[in-house]
Amino acid sequence: MQVAMIKRSTSLAALFVSIALACAAPCARAHNPNALWEIVHDSCVPAAEGADIAQKCIDVNLAGGYAVLKDIVGVAQYLLIPTTRIGGIESADLLVPGTPNYFRAAWQARRFVDEALDRDMPRDTLSLAINSAYGRTQNQLHIHIDCLAPDVVAALREYGPRAGTDWSPFPVLLRGHAYRIRRIDDADLARTDPFKLLAPDVAREGQVMAEQTLLLAGATLRDGTPAFYLLNDHVKPGDWASSEELQDHSCAVAKERGRSDKK
Repeated sequence: MQVAMIKRSTSLAALFVSIALACAAPCARAHNPNALWEIVHDSCVPAAEGADIAQKCIDVNLAGGYAVLKDIVGVAQYLLIPTTRIGGIESADLLVPGTPNYFRAAWQARRFVDEALDRDMPRDTLSLAINSAYGRTQNQLHIHIDCLAPDVVAALREYGPRAGTDWSPFPVLLRGHAYRIRRIDDADLARTDPFKLLAPDVAREGQVMAEQTLLLAGATLRDGTPAFYLLNDHVKPGDWASSEELQDHSCAVAKERGRSDKK
């Protein structure tokens, strides 16, 4: 047992060193890892409370405990950010009963993507992503709301219907990484919080939440029932566990839909 623990510690140490070295260039671009928190805390919330300052967020729900901000990257990418200090996917606060279901709020906020694109996007072209602690640049929880990449849309349309309500390996690599998938039969996440859904499995597998990434993709089952596909990956050598990689911030699927609407 002790030997196994030492081997695991050594392996993790080597992994984190490799991540730190690989992080040098992209992480250098994150000039201020607290930028999102400062925008929400110093501007969005005070403005929503009536302070005479510019409102930088497109939506602030004080009762719900979140704000929605247009990301500077992408044509229609938005971020849902809690109005309380929460570091990221690794935060134990996310598992406390009564904590807001940020994924549900983020899915409802997809309307801003539709508005930015000036069209109602099909459910299965939109997604929510949260990166691991090692695959992000900001130290405040934020969920990326945006279009899926066209190849990911195609892969989920082909292989998604095979997914059950328990985890199974996704049959093909997505952006070169091995994900696993499960179906969520809860059309608006009224009963399901993906953070709370993942955490027990991660603990049983001897992993930690900080190394996890989640992507929630809208889905419509073959009988027309709305559902979701939940994808999960974790940090491995050469894999930062950033499911944002499955999104397309240029939203090419909207352009494809626009062409098909004109036919």
